[in-house]
Amino acid sequence: MYSIYLIAGLVIAAYILQILLGLRQLKNFNQAYMQMRRQGRVAIGRRSGKLRAGTIVLFAVDKNGTVLDGRKMQGVTVLSKFKAMPSYIGQDIHYLDTYNPLVRSENRLLQIAIEDAREVFLRVEAGNYDDKMVASAFDLSTNWQLLKARFKCGIK
Repeated sequence: MYSIYLIAGLVIAAYILQILLGLRQLKNFNQAYMQMRRQGRVAIGRRSGKLRAGTIVLFAVDKNGTVLDGRKMQGVTVLSKFKAMPSYIGQDIHYLDTYNPLVRSENRLLQIAIEDAREVFLRVEAGNYDDKMVASAFDLSTNWQLLKARFKCGIK
């Protein structure tokens, strides 16, 4: 009987640790984003990983599309932090695609994230980017509004 309580306690402790480390990683992302936002527009690319490493790329971009700063977060755990990408400073974001030798030198997951950042930047620049709102499971008011909207659409 004691071992069940011990296992349950360890599971709860691991879950709480996961939440705390996740919040720390989110704080790291927000700090990096705000630092880059002060420099100009920020292009964000991601390649989500379920079993493989997830990757997030941030590029601070000026009005001409020149990269002012670049950072990447890549890893499987919540211990990942942003690292600088100095080789992309001065590059034109419009040309950061699969044919760019600089992009080709990166690993495949980072290539996908860089291409995603470029694609989102181009769509925003063209004016045809539709940002889909994703609600948090804990945001009850937004979830209630989304549920009401779905119900209205289903009836009509």
